Amino acid sequence: MPRAGLNTAAVVERAAHLIDDPGAGALSLAALAESLGVRAPSLYKHIEGMPGLERALVVRAKEDLARALGQAAVGRSRDDAIAAVAVAYRTWALGHPGQYPLSIRAPVPGDAADEEASGALVEIIFSVLAGYDLGGSDAVDATRFLRSALHGFVALETGGAFALPVSQERSFSRLVESVATALSSWSRP
Repeated sequence: MPRAGLNTAAVVERAAHLIDDPGAGALSLAALAESLGVRAPSLYKHIEGMPGLERALVVRAKEDLARALGQAAVGRSRDDAIAAVAVAYRTWALGHPGQYPLSIRAPVPGDAADEEASGALVEIIFSVLAGYDLGGSDAVDATRFLRSALHGFVALETGGAFALPVSQERSFSRLVESVATALSSWSRP
């Protein structure tokens, strides 16, 4: 009989917390089971082994990031929306260092949940970019530009690459301002 309160969502949630904890070490089914107070075979009632857990973590990370970006974008447009989404993206990435790399993966073709979660992320960005009258291939290019700028900053920041004595907050603000300026003139010839 499964332990009371233990279900797939609880298992995936606990795994997400473990991968975000820098002191927890590498995620394994044994470590996850121990943290839940069960034996590893009990997890198979809720997940399909390590591959199933990893897939669930990817989908969860994308959904959680989409929720954060969507909340940040509500009621905002153009530069305000870009700034809010950028701050939410960075904040989420820094707060979820183990899940962040999972959130940037392209969806697995044929995995409906992964495709839906990835699509939700893209739709939020497309909605923000619509404020700049960007659609179609221009929106795809602008999305790649925005993601590259944000991911590049976050990757360098979390990798400890920013050792110069200038405020990282200041540098991030300037990056976001530059992205907004670029998007304002994106479709001009």
